[in-house]
Amino acid sequence: MAEQGLLLVISGPSGCGKDTIIHEVLQHLDGEGFLSVSMTTRPKRGEEVHGVHYYFVSEAEFLQNVQNDQMLEYAQYGENYYGTPVGPIRALLSQGKTVILNIEVTGGKNVRRLLPFAVEVFVAPPSLKELRRRLEKRGTETPDAIETRMEIATRELACAKDYDYIVINDALEDAVQDVLAIIRTSKLKKENMLNKLSEVTDYAES
Repeated sequence: MAEQGLLLVISGPSGCGKDTIIHEVLQHLDGEGFLSVSMTTRPKRGEEVHGVHYYFVSEAEFLQNVQNDQMLEYAQYGENYYGTPVGPIRALLSQGKTVILNIEVTGGKNVRRLLPFAVEVFVAPPSLKELRRRLEKRGTETPDAIETRMEIATRELACAKDYDYIVINDALEDAVQDVLAIIRTSKLKKENMLNKLSEVTDYAES
């Protein structure tokens, strides 16, 4: 029997570096970790691949998933819907894989409601001053947009207390190692080790 996988939710303000952390963590997991793929009703663009970049579905199919409580979270942007389907996550978990879900704090609440076994990590910047510096360094947003992101970040940081772990991304490699340590520790919890323990018992009795 395959051991139950681990669902790792990672949230944090824009500019805190969570995308880079996730990329590095997946490299370390070497094929045993997967980033959750979102579902959308928008058309494919360019060389996008169904099931890799997004699950591309019709609006009727998307809303049917919502009605059947098969979406961890969803939102409508313009004329299109975006959300996180539960089915593919459960399939990977049943194979013993680690699934990472990059999601904002409102979505994190929904995960706690639907999948309470998830391990949730909040990635925070070392300071708001540093967060502002990182946002400005991008050079992709106006001063007003940065101010809006800073206001949102302040509200999001207040939600960090609801998460299982908090990782301060001051130095990237340290933050990556912190997340990897959380994964290792979570896999050793008794809830995840009972199957292996029963195998030990069965072997001793054979």
